[in-house]
Amino acid sequence: MGAAATTHTSPGKPEVGWLTVDEESAGQRLDNFLIRHLKGVPKTHVYRIIRSGEVRVNKGRAGADTRVSAGDVVRVPPVRVAERPAAGAVPGREFPVLLEDEQLLAIDKPAGVAVHGGSGVAFGVIEQLRRARPDARLLELVHRLDRETSGVLLVAKKRSALKQLQDQFRARDTGKTYLALVLGDWPERLKVIDAPLRRYLVPTGDGDGERRVKVVARDDADGMRSITLVKLRQRLPGFSLLEVTIKTGRTHQIRVHLAAQGHPIAGDDKYGDFERNKTLQRQGLKRMFLHAWRLQFVHPATGERTELQAPLPPDLHDFVGSRHPAP
Repeated sequence: MGAAATTHTSPGKPEVGWLTVDEESAGQRLDNFLIRHLKGVPKTHVYRIIRSGEVRVNKGRAGADTRVSAGDVVRVPPVRVAERPAAGAVPGREFPVLLEDEQLLAIDKPAGVAVHGGSGVAFGVIEQLRRARPDARLLELVHRLDRETSGVLLVAKKRSALKQLQDQFRARDTGKTYLALVLGDWPERLKVIDAPLRRYLVPTGDGDGERRVKVVARDDADGMRSITLVKLRQRLPGFSLLEVTIKTGRTHQIRVHLAAQGHPIAGDDKYGDFERNKTLQRQGLKRMFLHAWRLQFVHPATGERTELQAPLPPDLHDFVGSRHPAP
């Protein structure tokens, strides 16, 4: 499955490697293709070697958003890959099931669990599912959620379903709505945020840097158009509970767009109000209040529009319940 074998996956002395793109990987972005095959390499490092030009596609430079085609040969510079944990070191785990059939599995991912291993995480949801279901022919993530975000997560059980569903995400044909609790009184008239976002790196001790995102001017050459729709669901003293639908799937899009409006997500440790977060921790909110509540897509087998919902998890539900509604 995947690309041809390479010489760079040993935890010993790293060497230049070559990956040949197969039919199953055709159409993927270059960054996602590499992240999938360079297990144990931090994402920040993957982006760095792409930006530096050390990654080549058919001997030419390529950007992170380049779509690879079957037969493409991708040069990968020497990278040191962390040793994968032994199979027995990955604890098998099942997650609450929202929908399951022969094509796909939809689960309610808890907060605090990464969707896959890498970037300092030995394993995630997908590795635990594979361990729990050793007879499954295929289990592949259709999309991703941040580690601290809970809610609906799709896993494909057939290669054809994976491709069809990923095509829908790529074409923005899915409906993704989150529940977010933000600080302050959200202005009800503010229903559309159309502001470009640009990724940048914050220096870290390991030299790789941590990815962050910020709103930039419309004429910024590196800015990516990003659109977020917001509906006020409930006012609470000092907070607003929002239904947030993203029309584009940028990294940290919801978190950055809401914070840029002066209403950061409660508990957000990257873009939030850090002093307020400490108070919220003492009041019972131990995590970022962002939940992937509803997902709409066309079922790959039946062609029917399908809608899944994951209720607020108990910790978030209880926190909202402990606030008295605003008058």
